[in-house]
Amino acid sequence: MRVPSCIRVFILEVFHIGKLEHQLNEEIRDKEVRLIGADGAQLGIMSSADAQRLAYEKDLDLVKIAPNATPPVCKIMDYGKFRFEQMKKEKEAKKNQRVVEIKEVRMSPNIDTNDFNVKLKNAQKFLKDGNRVKVTVRFRGREMAHTSIGEVLLKQFGEQCAEIATVEKNPKLDGRLMTMFLSPKTAAK
Repeated sequence: MRVPSCIRVFILEVFHIGKLEHQLNEEIRDKEVRLIGADGAQLGIMSSADAQRLAYEKDLDLVKIAPNATPPVCKIMDYGKFRFEQMKKEKEAKKNQRVVEIKEVRMSPNIDTNDFNVKLKNAQKFLKDGNRVKVTVRFRGREMAHTSIGEVLLKQFGEQCAEIATVEKNPKLDGRLMTMFLSPKTAAK
């Protein structure tokens, strides 16, 4: 079957590195480009055909690295190696990333001493692990008339954790809950 000459099929490969899209070799259709050599030296402004020829002679790729510049900036490099190094950097950054969680400790205003100590130990363990802690006192029924008891309880809790934590947000009543946030103290390195 014969395909009419007015129909052309273009296959474009666009590589994604993180959030960057790079045009390679024949995809670069600009008249002039500013060229940077494989060693990082400025080779000046030249036509894209000449730049592609230079890259081909060195058996490397021509990559558009700054498409919005006038003229666009292209670099001669081994694109596969560049892509590998970028992915390696992203993986390393993701590995070193630490997600801080918010752990919650709930109490009632008429909590017993031993129960309070257990909640305190749990909160201190969370803080030592580097997580933030949300301490909540829940008021039920007639306990709402004595919210000051909950505030005293939360302040006492904050004082007990003062060695390893700082009070990020002071006790605040929100509906039937009074909350306070503690964050771990940063260790001097």
